[in-house]
Amino acid sequence: MKDKKLALAPCSGMSPYGLVTRAASSDTVEESDKLISICMGATSADREGFRDLIKKYPILAINGCEGSCVDKILEHKGVKVAESINALEILDKQNLKPTDVSRLDEEGEKCVEVLKKKIKEIAAERDC
Repeated sequence: MKDKKLALAPCSGMSPYGLVTRAASSDTVEESDKLISICMGATSADREGFRDLIKKYPILAINGCEGSCVDKILEHKGVKVAESINALEILDKQNLKPTDVSRLDEEGEKCVEVLKKKIKEIAAERDC
């Protein structure tokens, strides 16, 4: 039986929310051999290798905000995401707000931990 994996597709936007989605995705992938990450820039550019990768595993779209760009990019590539989350909504419920687009400060690190927890919950629900 093929190993079950879940592909994480974080926001690549230049906002504090994009930064924390990428950090949470990267950290979580490093901690599990059942998770992989997808580069949305390479996916958007239709880079060779990514066309097949986005269709190989179920994808968790980790959108930074209500714009849901990750969902939209993947939809344009003919891929329906398995699940989609919105970092802004998740963090608002915890009264957290990242503040920097390029550096993680103490608040940003707290945001990353909250998002990692959510990603791990979803992965566990999918036996990944």
